[in-house]
Amino acid sequence: MPALFPPWTNVVARASLIAAVVLVVGVPAALMAWVRAPNATRRYEPVAQPIAFDHRVHVVGEHIDCRYCHFSVERSSTAGIPPTSTCVPCHSQTLLGSSTFAPVRRSMEANTPLQWKRVTSLPGFVYFNHAIHVNKGVGCESCHGRVDQMATVYQAAPLTMGWCLSCHRYPAAFVRPRAEVTAMGYAPRQPQRVIGARLVREYHVRRLTNCTTCHR
Repeated sequence: MPALFPPWTNVVARASLIAAVVLVVGVPAALMAWVRAPNATRRYEPVAQPIAFDHRVHVVGEHIDCRYCHFSVERSSTAGIPPTSTCVPCHSQTLLGSSTFAPVRRSMEANTPLQWKRVTSLPGFVYFNHAIHVNKGVGCESCHGRVDQMATVYQAAPLTMGWCLSCHRYPAAFVRPRAEVTAMGYAPRQPQRVIGARLVREYHVRRLTNCTTCHR
């Protein structure tokens, strides 16, 4: 009895099955990998601000504490963005009259805030509270990187769910004394596993890995 289909249809059938597997498995996997890539997350991409604000000058040169500008980081879910009036008192009249400070002068005259651009952004379905992390001993640089070495700030961490869970599962590897949360280049005086374990107990740090911790 002659074959119902010519031999080449076997090749077509196999190719169709492979293509189906690639579409069902490969495409979602590729998309999941792409959304985590620096090109998609804008990781390491400096974000230009309405005024050239150099963190190196302010953090290293002037020794200004993070909390001077990010004033609500210890008591609110958001870190806080400084009003224009925060920028003025520290600078000389000569600098305030320069072209660099033109956006600040316009902001003061119009009584409107400077339009700072967001650097670190989480999806709308992710809840993050700055205060709880800072008060439990999570350092600023753990998430934001060495801003004291950045002329223009960029997103330093991947901010993926796996990255966040690595800290939530093993907080002793990251927790530091509360007095050191704003320190850049923090180096523990004891092995981190020792001091971290002690601080986890002292600060009552819980290993929260339930979905509703962040997705509310």
